[in-house]
Amino acid sequence: MIAAHLDRVTVSYVSEPVFKELSWEIHDDRVVGLVGPNGCGKSTLLRLIAGELNSETGFTIRRKGLSIGRLTQEPQFEPGRTVWQEALTASAELARVESELAQVEKRLADPDVYGDEKGLTRALDRQARLLDEYANLGGHGYEGRVRSTLRSLGFAEADLELPVEALSGGQKKLVGLAKLLVIQPDLLLLDEPDNHLDLDGKAFLERFIRSYGGAVIIVSHDRYLLDLVVDEIVELEPVGAARLTRYQGSYSEFAFEKQMRLLRQQELYQAQGKEITRLEQAAKRLLTWGKIYDNVKFSRRGKNILRRLDKMERVDRPELERKQMGLELTGWRGSNKVLEIVDLDKVFPAGPAGDDEAIILAGLDLLIWRGERVGMVGPNGAGKSLLFRLVLGSAGLATGGLATGGLATSGLATGGLATSGLATGGQESPSGGRINIGPSVKIGHYAQEHETLDYGWTLIDTVRQAAKLSESDAVRFLGRFLFGYDQARGLVADLSGGERSRLQMALLMLSEANFLMLDEPTNNLDIPSAEVLEDALSEFEGSMLIISHDRYFLDRVVDRVVELDEGALTEYLGGYSDYQAARVGRE
Repeated sequence: MIAAHLDRVTVSYVSEPVFKELSWEIHDDRVVGLVGPNGCGKSTLLRLIAGELNSETGFTIRRKGLSIGRLTQEPQFEPGRTVWQEALTASAELARVESELAQVEKRLADPDVYGDEKGLTRALDRQARLLDEYANLGGHGYEGRVRSTLRSLGFAEADLELPVEALSGGQKKLVGLAKLLVIQPDLLLLDEPDNHLDLDGKAFLERFIRSYGGAVIIVSHDRYLLDLVVDEIVELEPVGAARLTRYQGSYSEFAFEKQMRLLRQQELYQAQGKEITRLEQAAKRLLTWGKIYDNVKFSRRGKNILRRLDKMERVDRPELERKQMGLELTGWRGSNKVLEIVDLDKVFPAGPAGDDEAIILAGLDLLIWRGERVGMVGPNGAGKSLLFRLVLGSAGLATGGLATGGLATSGLATGGLATSGLATGGQESPSGGRINIGPSVKIGHYAQEHETLDYGWTLIDTVRQAAKLSESDAVRFLGRFLFGYDQARGLVADLSGGERSRLQMALLMLSEANFLMLDEPTNNLDIPSAEVLEDALSEFEGSMLIISHDRYFLDRVVDRVVELDEGALTEYLGGYSDYQAARVGRE
């Protein structure tokens, strides 16, 4: 059954169309992956389906009684609320009924009402109707459902009293999911639901979507997730004013089928082009002969051929591949032993309130040899980014400050680090153990929160600080990463998350590093940009240590996975799928 139907809908921002005259039938029994490059209008399309925007053309029809729930990219909660208070707002209908019941009860508590028989009867009838509606909405077991849902998502009882402002990005996504789980809308619109989730959170999301009883439209750049949960892919392409193309099956099936369609279209386009050229030449000859020999028959045949050409249905020229960032990471041979971590401890001392000291890393060991590609996984809060800061501190690198790409010269990046005192570069220092970095190792650092970028600088100044480039060369170089002239002259602060990611990639390319330390590099990248990064890393002649929850990316890039959990590392050979299989085998 059709849940919603879009017919030739158009949405514009500042007179420029985001998309124009799109049509789409949304069925109530399918999980659909909505994909497309950043900026093509996927989030806007979800808002239109949800009824938050109006179309300038055409119309949107939703099935009568259809309930819709939308999870935004960055869930926004009422400041001052606790997790429990925010979760209780899941059902707006129930909140309305409770508010009206409170008003009726307040009225019934007024002694004057009992002197007005008709008024009392109306109030009691209204209370009865509201109580029936409250029961039909599941109000009697509502708080229990909210509590059990939060617990199933990993929130402990003490977490329910946390202010929503204190939550991490992943925790906010889970609270947003909990609210949707409680109300179970008929149509679920999920906008990047996997962002900020660790592997356990992603596993829960997969189970949630696969078992969901209604329709689901999910916008995601997580190809692994799309392979596991969707029934079909709908691609929003920014071709002219944009168009939607439907593909049956998972993301991998979509990628293959799309490539086959493009190849078939290219063959048909070329074959038709040859035939059109042949017929045009034949018509031209006949028309010429008709004039030379004053032969009406030749002229008529030539004109007939031209009429056939006018009526011919032309095969569209295949859309050329969209321009992608020109990332090239060359690297070079360095020390055999790139990074050695021995018996590393990190303990945060007890707080002034008498809190116990927090042991984050305990006796951690890691050895990376030249040419190795190591992926690091683990739950949020396990200390992965902290470990990066400790390594960078030992190399004399800061995560903030100037946008130099986070480079270490071999002179800085040698030897161990003292077990006490401050680390260089404004970094953390270990509580115990040592970190050794090879003498000919040069580190290129990609920071998850873009700490290597100075938001007050222009893009041109940023790349010129990282390499000796003239202003015109800097503009041309930034063009390789899809930045126009006006953007190049603008501030880093004005860039989106995806654009800052591309800028960090540009700095990595300028760094000439032979050891890459990348913290969630595919966050904020669309799928085409992530694939460019994967291709560049596959050709990189150097070593890598990569924190990532992108399972598809890990399968393509790394040859060893280390899991950080409860302060220690466990190693697994192979990519993410090998790691997952080994974990299942151990359980």
